Amino acid sequence: MLRSISLILPLTSLACSCLVSCSPDSGSPQVNPGNPSSTISQLSQSERNKIGMKIWQNESGGKVSGLTHWNVGEEFPSMGIGHFIWYPKGFKGPWTESFPRFVNYARQRGSQNIPAWVTNAQHCPWPNRQAFLNDFNGQKLSSLRQYLANNVTLQTDFIIATSESALPKMMAAAPAAQRATIKNNYHKVASTSHGTYALIDYVNFKGDGTNPKERYNNQGWGLMWVLMEMRNVPAGQAAASEFAAAAKRCLDRRIQNSPKARGESRWKAGWHNRCNTYARPL
Repeated sequence: MLRSISLILPLTSLACSCLVSCSPDSGSPQVNPGNPSSTISQLSQSERNKIGMKIWQNESGGKVSGLTHWNVGEEFPSMGIGHFIWYPKGFKGPWTESFPRFVNYARQRGSQNIPAWVTNAQHCPWPNRQAFLNDFNGQKLSSLRQYLANNVTLQTDFIIATSESALPKMMAAAPAAQRATIKNNYHKVASTSHGTYALIDYVNFKGDGTNPKERYNNQGWGLMWVLMEMRNVPAGQAAASEFAAAAKRCLDRRIQNSPKARGESRWKAGWHNRCNTYARPL
């Protein structure tokens, strides 16, 4: 039986709902994505490993059991260290379905031992949470958890590659008057290793902000909106701290704009705790 992996990183309060912790609205990133001169591309392997483990810690406490998860009240499960969502047949939600994109990325990279049932599946094979839980220790989910636990670096690379593709998408989608602000703030935040982690984690956590479906009252909460929200501060620690503060302001606005029946205020503390990690060194 797989055991939880103990992490040195401090446990943050988790934002437990993948319904509100979704990947960006983009296709599978290329095997060699991004600008070779970008800060993200220049991350050392040690920094990449720390970021991947921190994301896993954010999503499910670094537990192997959390690599296949289905939250109460959601219509889909979440897979991997980044809780990539996977829709059952017949469900079409507004959130970006990221698990099939990870599988495509893994195949592009020539990953070995992807469970055959995963590569052959057109949809999530469990129609609801109860069916998923009934099969939690079955062959399918056990083999998937084993594969994901053995390929943390590959999942980290996928998350980083997806984040690298975000800046050109944001520049294309943003109002012309905001593009310089977005670009300048992006590079200010990326000037520290924990700022770079913040950019990478936030895209995985709340998207790049370009998906028009992921908005309430025409206001979004993804990365593009956080960068537009930031106050004018210098690069470095000041930018990382302001990014964390701006992210919390955007998420608070999301809660205020959300339908009351969704009860999104219950996620506020966890969301804030996650954003607070952006202002602290890796």
